[in-house]
Amino acid sequence: MSELSTMLPLLGDVDPLQYPGPAWSPYLVGALIGVLSMLTFYFCNKPIGASTAYARVAGMIGEQVAPRHTNSLKYFRENPPRIGWELMLVGGVIIGGFLAAWTGGELTGALLPAMWQDRFGSDSGLLRVIVTACGGILMAFGARMAGGCTSGHGISGTLQLSIGSWIAAICFFIGGIVTATLMYAV
Repeated sequence: MSELSTMLPLLGDVDPLQYPGPAWSPYLVGALIGVLSMLTFYFCNKPIGASTAYARVAGMIGEQVAPRHTNSLKYFRENPPRIGWELMLVGGVIIGGFLAAWTGGELTGALLPAMWQDRFGSDSGLLRVIVTACGGILMAFGARMAGGCTSGHGISGTLQLSIGSWIAAICFFIGGIVTATLMYAV
């Protein structure tokens, strides 16, 4: 067992440097994300970011449910809700995630990963859905308050050497470590 895996009790007997699954190489994926980011800057003169897509979807839903209220909001007057490149990026991420899981032999169709079942039981599907939804809502709220998400700050902002983005990226990792520790080690 490597020293790294003894420092990370969340992984149990799995050596993180010897992952047994057929996952894609993180080095290849990192390089591809870097190329995508450079192409986005070159062709669109915009950084990669996903949280704006969720705001646009909320605006499109708002236009259907409460159009007068939605159109009265300053944000949507300045940024009309429409399908833009950010929404296409989110769609591409979902499709890409599916294709990566499929081609990497990791498409299981299971709602509950083994680590979740070990901690919370095999009948905790509703809990998983609730935790996931709450986490997504909190993440989206935090991304809008921080002026960017993990892709906006963590990829594009850090590539531009933005101090604020580096601080945000460090906080993302700290938040993830604290959350995983609370959920799986307590």
